[in-house]
Amino acid sequence: MEKLTQQEEEAMQVIWETQGGFIKDFLDRLPEPKPPYTTLASTVKNLEKKAFVQGEKLGNTYRYLPLIKAEEYKKKFMKGFVGNYFQNSYKELVAFFVKEKQLSPQELKEIMDMIENQKPN
Repeated sequence: MEKLTQQEEEAMQVIWETQGGFIKDFLDRLPEPKPPYTTLASTVKNLEKKAFVQGEKLGNTYRYLPLIKAEEYKKKFMKGFVGNYFQNSYKELVAFFVKEKQLSPQELKEIMDMIENQKPN
């Protein structure tokens, strides 16, 4: 799976949120400052080339549907992110957030509880 640019990822977030639609639908949901219509259309065309969306011609326009689920992309993105920046160690990722004071002791305890509750007895 190809990595998405920031612009492509923002477009995909809206496409996942709407579960597909037309360029105008996506444009309406993007935050300010909104890109020009043609820029978003070009971005969505790139997503189609990368096989993230499929375009269906309806009259003079196209409706785009996601081909990849958000969860699938998130898993692959995080795996690559942790591999590239934390030597494939989720422990290093958590340690980074603790060190940067982005993760409180209470949140860390909640994570530990989640891990312990998922272990088979």
